[in-house]
Amino acid sequence: MLAAWERAAGSCNGSRPAEPAPPALSSPPAADPRPRGRRGGARRSAGGAARRRGLAAAAAASGGWRRAAMGTAAVHLLLLLGLLHAGPGGEGRKGWRRRGPAARERSEAAAAAESFPLDFTAVEGNMDSFMAQVKSLAQSLYPCSAQALPHELRLHLLHNASVTCNDGSPAGYYLKESKGSRRWLLFLEGERRGAPWAASPEAGRGSRLPLGVRPFRARSPAAPPTPRGSWRRALTVRPRAGGWYCFNRENCDTRYDTMRRLMSSREWPATRVGTGILSSQPEENPHWWNANMVFIPYCSSDVWSGASSKSEKNEYAFMGALIIQEVIKELVGKGLSTAKVLLLAGSSAGGTGVLLNVDRVAEQLEEMGYQGIQVRGLADSGWFLDNKQYRRTDCIDTITCAPTEAIRRGIRYWNGIVPERCKLQFKEGEEWNCFFGYKIYPTLRCPVFVVQWLFDEAQLTVDNVHLTGQPVQEGQWLYIQNLGRELRNTLKDVSASFAPACLSHEIITRNHWTDIQVKGTSLPRALHCWDRSLHESNKNGKAPLKGCPIHLIDSCPWPHCNPSCPTIRDQFTGQEMNVIQFLMHMGFDVQKMAQQQGLEPSKLLGMLSSGS
Repeated sequence: MLAAWERAAGSCNGSRPAEPAPPALSSPPAADPRPRGRRGGARRSAGGAARRRGLAAAAAASGGWRRAAMGTAAVHLLLLLGLLHAGPGGEGRKGWRRRGPAARERSEAAAAAESFPLDFTAVEGNMDSFMAQVKSLAQSLYPCSAQALPHELRLHLLHNASVTCNDGSPAGYYLKESKGSRRWLLFLEGERRGAPWAASPEAGRGSRLPLGVRPFRARSPAAPPTPRGSWRRALTVRPRAGGWYCFNRENCDTRYDTMRRLMSSREWPATRVGTGILSSQPEENPHWWNANMVFIPYCSSDVWSGASSKSEKNEYAFMGALIIQEVIKELVGKGLSTAKVLLLAGSSAGGTGVLLNVDRVAEQLEEMGYQGIQVRGLADSGWFLDNKQYRRTDCIDTITCAPTEAIRRGIRYWNGIVPERCKLQFKEGEEWNCFFGYKIYPTLRCPVFVVQWLFDEAQLTVDNVHLTGQPVQEGQWLYIQNLGRELRNTLKDVSASFAPACLSHEIITRNHWTDIQVKGTSLPRALHCWDRSLHESNKNGKAPLKGCPIHLIDSCPWPHCNPSCPTIRDQFTGQEMNVIQFLMHMGFDVQKMAQQQGLEPSKLLGMLSSGS
């Protein structure tokens, strides 16, 4: 990793600097011989003296370096910054317990990174200030070094040309390697099915869009700008033939005419920029930013389950499961063979794809002789219910067809395959049950973290609950509430989960995914706690760590009753709506609901305002 950082630093100057002698700051300061339990002025003095000695040594060293070596010095300091935050555990871990949650989350972000032991107990009492000064010094020595790190993922088409997208064009993947890291994140794309709220990203026409962000309607010029950390939403429905799947020749033809990018690789860009959990920025992705990133575009229209090639009889190929297997084979030759952890992640159809493929990936690596790689899953917005639709309609296309019927037809059309352990739970011909999270989850061997909005937009769409901007009918409102209850019940036995009571779809590739919280814990923090719990249980069989929750499900019963939910805006005025205004807009009857809950209307309004 150090070599990669040095190359990046050299590129800012246009040439690679010569290798200088290591800076004096790289040597750990002398440990304080006094007992660690003592507090007060003596300890603060020792910490301040050590900090001043370290900074003075760095300043003295920097004064003697040639200009060409300044980039490398900054790289050493930035690397030291990462190592200090990671820490090897033990004594250095005590400092974060005295800091707030935000500082604790930052300091834990690199806990799983490879490091060598350093002893900075002498400055432990004022570590935040020390770190701020080291970072400032590093930036002043070489300001562009952080920006020079590569952030783009580059396209690689599969060498095996027989594994293809729907139209026969070669499948592929985007890769950003992180030399020195033994953690790999493979992300399965899954376009949203047809969201009842139309989102307007900030990206303008012609700009490069980050992963997971697609342009919808342009926002009104009169609308105020969207602050960072919020999502602009319009209270209107524009049902779209979504990106989930197609299950017969007619709707696959329509899909190819309207969404060719989801069936072909011919127009894929050469590079993509990762956001959310695929970001290389520690501020946006505090735990996985330095992992090897792989983004696998969705071009098989089969929920990552198909195993049939294009032929004279079959106009389209459906090879989602085979694409994943082929990507794994190629990545082994690019460093995956030395991996310690592989996290298979995905959103929407990709989230369901994680559930269908995570065990198969683990088995494939074991058969190839890589039993030491820990395979895990992260399923975002792919935990769907096979419940009864609010209003039953004929199965004409992917919007009107009930999920159970669509999957029944699709699995035959795709020659879809499901995990053997799940398949054995059902009769022949009923393999479609394995596409629903609560049915396949108990059969999985690999640990899986489930992220699911309690009021998922895609679920409401396939259930024919269409929010048109007009107040919802009482039956629709009751159906929406019941959906939240049912999703909550199916997640109660999932050991690692994050389920906010919000009306939305997909989260982990959003650049503001760190803002959503459940019971005061953010999603990146919960994922880090999960990672730590798996590491500790593999190491010595310990239970999940105290103060580090991994089972987080909102208990409030209405959409957007969680105050950290994505911002809702009125389509016509562009103004933000608080949760009360939003619920009123949907036809929420305060008097009736208060009576049902046995509360005074004023108390109910107060609870809603505070997100209780």
